Amino acid sequence: MLRAARALSAGRAPVPLIAMTDAARAPDPEAALRRLPRGAALIWRAYDGEPERDELRRLTSLARRRGILLLVAGAPHLAARTGIMGLHLPERELRRPRSGTHVIPRLSNTRGLALTAACHSEAAIRRAAAAGADAVLISPVFATKSHVGARPLGLLRFASLARLALSLGLAPCALGGITTEAQARRLMGTGATGIAGIGFLG
Repeated sequence: MLRAARALSAGRAPVPLIAMTDAARAPDPEAALRRLPRGAALIWRAYDGEPERDELRRLTSLARRRGILLLVAGAPHLAARTGIMGLHLPERELRRPRSGTHVIPRLSNTRGLALTAACHSEAAIRRAAAAGADAVLISPVFATKSHVGARPLGLLRFASLARLALSLGLAPCALGGITTEAQARRLMGTGATGIAGIGFLG
């Protein structure tokens, strides 16, 4: 899958393949890090509580040794903690007020931190750009096991959103129902610079 992602990226994205943990299908971030190839990224969706400091340090160290970018989702306040490689924001976090401020200005002032965001619409992509994101995960492109019944964007709608992201300086990654190289190849010409998902960890 990394080969297909790199072909799709054509060198436009430093991390063309992004895997994501999932409570049911891929719950163990350490196991995921050990399975991913060098040059990939892992979004650790730590939504059940703030990661413990020791666990975060251990997984970050493992990711660095394996040449994988580790992004933590669900805890944007970790941006101020040294040693964090990156953060991933669910779409709702792009507009959630926190203690009288918004998450956007805090993250846009964070230097040296990789930042990705989940987006399902033009408005969300614009908010991600305002937040200083490096890449957006646009979904769901195809039907997916994670959101049964959710209406997929389809290739034309995804391509439109990808073009908007590119125009704003964001790397658009396709997320949702992409588990094979054949599905990845269908994204050629849409503007996608990478693919993300859970299924290719299985």
